[in-house]
Amino acid sequence: MDVVLWVVQGALGVVFMGAGIMKLTKARAEVAQQKGMGYAADITDTQLKSIGLAEVLGALGLILPWALAIARALTPLAALGLTLLMIGAVATHVRRKEAFTAPAILGALALFVAIGRAGQLG
Repeated sequence: MDVVLWVVQGALGVVFMGAGIMKLTKARAEVAQQKGMGYAADITDTQLKSIGLAEVLGALGLILPWALAIARALTPLAALGLTLLMIGAVATHVRRKEAFTAPAILGALALFVAIGRAGQLG
């Protein structure tokens, strides 16, 4: 099970790091033009940058605490935070009548990591 959790953590880390860096480095209008990112036109720059920062910190939290064996409890907490972020993303996409499959899958995978790693704390 540990290998499966690591694979999922690594994949989520790459996805959230990439998405977060994109939101932190690109202009809101540029982000809004990306497929599935139309919501960016409806929020402020600060809100978009906050989402990006949460994604980058979540990606780091998925990997570093568990890999370094320092404050391992942060890994399931980061995964739970990303799950909550994706619940918000699903709600936003549903409200806008857009596809929400990707954030739903990411949220489910993050919840899998949160539960799996929390069960290994001890």
